Amino acid sequence: MSYTGPGFDLPQPRRSLRGPLTVALAALVPGALLGWAVYAAVDGPGNGGSSAGASATASASAPSGAPSSTTPSPSGDRKPSASPTAEESPSPSASTSAPAASGPLKGKVVVIDPGHNPGNFRHTAEINRQVDIGTNRKECDTTGTSTDDGYAEARFTLDVAHRMRALLEEQGATVKLTQDADRPFGPCVDERARIGNAAKADAVVSLHADGSGAGNRGFHVILPGAVDAGAADTRAIVGPSRDLGERIAGNFVRVTGSAPSNYVGGGTGLVTRKDLGGLNLSTVPKVFVECGNMRDSKDAALLTSGAWRQKAARGISDGIVSFLRG
Repeated sequence: MSYTGPGFDLPQPRRSLRGPLTVALAALVPGALLGWAVYAAVDGPGNGGSSAGASATASASAPSGAPSSTTPSPSGDRKPSASPTAEESPSPSASTSAPAASGPLKGKVVVIDPGHNPGNFRHTAEINRQVDIGTNRKECDTTGTSTDDGYAEARFTLDVAHRMRALLEEQGATVKLTQDADRPFGPCVDERARIGNAAKADAVVSLHADGSGAGNRGFHVILPGAVDAGAADTRAIVGPSRDLGERIAGNFVRVTGSAPSNYVGGGTGLVTRKDLGGLNLSTVPKVFVECGNMRDSKDAALLTSGAWRQKAARGISDGIVSFLRG
């Protein structure tokens, strides 16, 4: 995703993570940093080691991608490969789960918003159409980014969404996806927000992976800023969305062992933005999760690992569960 636009809190100067990371995440979720340190010492991120609830069959090998453009950009101009690999989780035909019979999240509705769509690159005219996001007008959607080897963000987000759906259904939640590669392109960012609103979701998480420069590493969670303009009014969801985001950030560190971004958020793993239609138009608690940087080789090695994607799904899901159970 690009880091320009109105209301975006500018990145802090690049600094050592150790000081701000320790303070910030200790405040977010007690014990998260301790879990990260222990994990790094015992197992380390991305090495295919086990995590709580991780799939025993998930492969740690990186899937091959489709040929890619020679001119990368943060908004993603590479043509994604639509063919799933063996280690990617299969998708049921329905995008909404059946209500669970029991579980601690029975009665709760979670909407997962897999960023972009594998077919977007075939519909550039449609996704370039401008839509109203409250503060201004913006493209309907983008193709997303990819790794240098062509593993598309749209494939990554769908795979993690499927893994999260299975984990949350085990807890009794009813889960809805905004898209499941079951439409030619989109939905547009305004429709993605409406899907969560119409579902009266208790929590919505939009899944992404970044396309920043090499050397920029780590995850971050994007929170909605206070917006009251046109069709957008986020004032009621700013507080609960921050709570959701903080819980996800802490659990993401604990389960994956990944550090917060070293290029945005000042080491906290949290960024506030007012230029994203998916957040501006939401009337229910919602955050975006940028799970890592696809254009950095070390982060790409994690993002293309099925075992690590299972950990990412577990970390995000655990944050959702913590938020919904209070």
